[in-house]
Amino acid sequence: MNDKTVSGIHWSFWIIGVVTLIFNLMGVLNYFAQMNADSLASFPEQYLPIIQDRPAWATAGFAIAVFGGSLGCLLLLLRKSSAFYALMVSLLGVIVSMIHIFRVAGFSSFEIWVGVLMQLVVTAFLIWYTKRAEQKGWTP
Repeated sequence: MNDKTVSGIHWSFWIIGVVTLIFNLMGVLNYFAQMNADSLASFPEQYLPIIQDRPAWATAGFAIAVFGGSLGCLLLLLRKSSAFYALMVSLLGVIVSMIHIFRVAGFSSFEIWVGVLMQLVVTAFLIWYTKRAEQKGWTP
């Protein structure tokens, strides 16, 4: 049995695209939850200083990270070369968010840093993967 789809794209392309799109959409939901005062009450206490006192530039970075990542994953699944650029913008948003989180939380919370580093690793992986998909001819 052939490990490629009918169009010549390896099955893993679709799995990676869908899983990372879901990951980024969860970030979008998290963004909306953080913008809602009622849902903030349900957040763990260690997150509140990061969220409540976040300056506009850090909020913008967070929005760019999650919306850019979601758009990049969608464009990847649509096999568009512009996915690379959307993911690069998302990476910039991740870095801006990290600057604020580092300034507020430092390295005091392992749980917070795991989440931030996971976002950084996933975004960097996606940038690499879009280039790999392009080299394999899966995207134009």
